[in-house]
Amino acid sequence: MKFWKRRYIAIIAIVLVAVTSVGYTYSDVFFQIKKSLTIFGDVFREVSLNYVDKIDPPKLMGTAVDAVLQTLDPYTVFIDESDNQEINIITKGKYAGVGLEVGARGGNLVVIAPLDGYPAYRKGVKAGDIILSVNGQSIEELSPEELQNQLRGEAGTNLSLTIKRYGVDQPLTFDLIREEIIIHNVKYYGFADSGKTIGYILISHFSENTAEEVTEAIKNLQKQSRLDGLILDLRNNPGGLLSEAVKTVDLFVKPGLEIVRIKGREVESNTPYYSSEMPLYGSKPLVVLQNNGSASASEIVAGALQDLDRAVIIGDNSFGKGLVQVIKPLSYNTALKITTAKYYTPSGRCIQAINYNHDENVSNGASKIPDSLRRAFKTRNGRTVFDGTGIEPDVYIKEHKEKLLEIALQQHSLYFFYANEYVAKHKDFNVKQSSDSLYDSFRKFIKEKKFSLQTPAGQMIAHLREQLKDPAIEEKAKTNLNDLEQLVAIRNNEEMKREAPGIKKQLYLELVSRYKGTKGKIEAELQFDTYIRMAVKVLNNRPEYNKILAVKN
Repeated sequence: MKFWKRRYIAIIAIVLVAVTSVGYTYSDVFFQIKKSLTIFGDVFREVSLNYVDKIDPPKLMGTAVDAVLQTLDPYTVFIDESDNQEINIITKGKYAGVGLEVGARGGNLVVIAPLDGYPAYRKGVKAGDIILSVNGQSIEELSPEELQNQLRGEAGTNLSLTIKRYGVDQPLTFDLIREEIIIHNVKYYGFADSGKTIGYILISHFSENTAEEVTEAIKNLQKQSRLDGLILDLRNNPGGLLSEAVKTVDLFVKPGLEIVRIKGREVESNTPYYSSEMPLYGSKPLVVLQNNGSASASEIVAGALQDLDRAVIIGDNSFGKGLVQVIKPLSYNTALKITTAKYYTPSGRCIQAINYNHDENVSNGASKIPDSLRRAFKTRNGRTVFDGTGIEPDVYIKEHKEKLLEIALQQHSLYFFYANEYVAKHKDFNVKQSSDSLYDSFRKFIKEKKFSLQTPAGQMIAHLREQLKDPAIEEKAKTNLNDLEQLVAIRNNEEMKREAPGIKKQLYLELVSRYKGTKGKIEAELQFDTYIRMAVKVLNNRPEYNKILAVKN
């Protein structure tokens, strides 16, 4: 009954949005809402009570809510009671749990990483552990998301976790107590160059306290060395709070500059946001890294710093999500996340890249909008920038496209399970990234696991074998098919040799993460990250940096 009520309340909120968006005057709105809900209620009652088959009212109401929202944009969604905790995590960056990142590997749910300092880490749960049960209940049928919900709960409550660990015969049980987990927005900070003059800050989200964490990172870097340049890494940052994006930009620009403007349906809903504080890092060179996964608040930061000619943007086009969502609490601990406005950068560009109806089956609008429909804008220094594709970088770097072999090794979790065995046999890890012996050991491991790269050619041969099972022709075709398989095997072996550098890199990073944790893995990645290499190159070449930003000498 509660479910039915909260869905009905959600329908009221959604119908209000729908009717007011089609041009009714204010005095008509409530009449239209009442009329629409009366008709809807009549239909819902008659179907629920008189349809030939038995109807589940909550399920029917859920379908109705989903159908209404399908007519709007993909970001306007109804948040059920069970999903409300996710909103708290997104906006506040905290929840109560035991501090485990979990995922699916090789058909099992496993520990990807225990968070440093939290209950699971303190009790000795390790990356690679296969989770068998939570509080005595098997997790066999759960998804990673459902398991994550099982691990969360009220702070101070008990949780029993049973795992299987490679090299240990018996399952291990850990008795844990949930506590508040703080998710840090600054995932890592350090130096990007050997001389320690270029700082690097990786920002994963924009939830509460992001700007404070960035401030702390900059101050700590400045204590360690003279900062001649700084890199903000916003790659795959999905965004978060508008206020935190504004405060982050505020750290880099002088007071009184417009950072972003939001424009809604009503004139009075148009709101500009300005910088207001003296900058912490206000004049030295700055680079922002972005890619197709940088969205929303990330694009506000990149767009503002680009339009104000304060930073060089390096990478690929951003996602192009320039829609403002607010969360409206509803009854029974539910909520409605609803789009109310759009973001505009200081030059007047709208960040939104795509037609945001559900019909648009695209993740980025850069290739969907003709140049003739894009508008030109000017940065403070007079550079031309365009709307319609999110934020375009000043220096393009295309993402590395994974080869079939790389994807297959990841899909079969072979790096992951090799690392499990390696950790069980080796107390320390002192291997270099380019180690041939480690690579040979890994190749032997995947051979023992009977890994076979399923190329299109191999799949076609398997299909032919199925089609040629007629005894009259099978024997004649067998020799030819065997020869083809040998040729494919030779080619696959050549592929392994060709992709050896990439395989060595992934293997090395997997092992580093086991011995040195997430921070160690990020530090190891810095040395062969093409984005960071380009950023360091630009920051070390001041004339080129000034030329990109059209700085007048």
